[in-house]
Amino acid sequence: MRIALLGYGKMGKAIETIAIERGHQVVAKINSQISLDSIDWSAVDVCIEFTRPELAPKHIAYCVQKHVPIVVGTTAWQDALTAITELVKKSNGALLYASNFSVGVNLFFELNRQLAALMKDHVAYQINVSETHHVQKLDAPSGTAVSLLNDILDNNSNYTSWALEPTNSQQIPVQAHRTPDVPGTHEISYNSEIDSIRIEHIAHNRKGFALGAILASEFIYQRTGIFTMADVLKNKL
Repeated sequence: MRIALLGYGKMGKAIETIAIERGHQVVAKINSQISLDSIDWSAVDVCIEFTRPELAPKHIAYCVQKHVPIVVGTTAWQDALTAITELVKKSNGALLYASNFSVGVNLFFELNRQLAALMKDHVAYQINVSETHHVQKLDAPSGTAVSLLNDILDNNSNYTSWALEPTNSQQIPVQAHRTPDVPGTHEISYNSEIDSIRIEHIAHNRKGFALGAILASEFIYQRTGIFTMADVLKNKL
């Protein structure tokens, strides 16, 4: 499979390493110094995008126009998802997006949903969510944390929203920490006067994210439609 990397920072380099290990070719490495129009898109099977929230919708639209499936790891752009969905469907394109491509994190998502449903009748426990990332992480809370929070809200009717600075007991408090050289840590705790229940995912490096992005690319290759990492995992199980 011939891959274009749209965004060639630390994550792009990690993806490149995994791609080559799995027998793929990286035929384009695009950053702020290399324009999209300088690439021969006819030689690209899949594009993997890790850039900035304000750029992601434009990049998706561009790849759809070029009939190149795109895997998007950038977060905090989903305000444009409705328009992007219409564009992808109208153009018979292919988009796979996720707040986190790590297989471990996606298993953690499922664990979080089950625990949230289990705890909804135990109102003595107060929920707290925290995440820690490297200082280059732009969005706060992270896209992964937002996914975890929204899944809790979908499965626990005791809460109506989340906030970095909550003003009432129906808001889930979330803390976003930025520390040098931390790939990503997410913790969900349920605390009462008697005890605490805690689940946590700690990424030791970027390899899990990079592998997931390649698995997503292998999944979307020669497909059309809109997919998430859940579709990739179902295909693997």
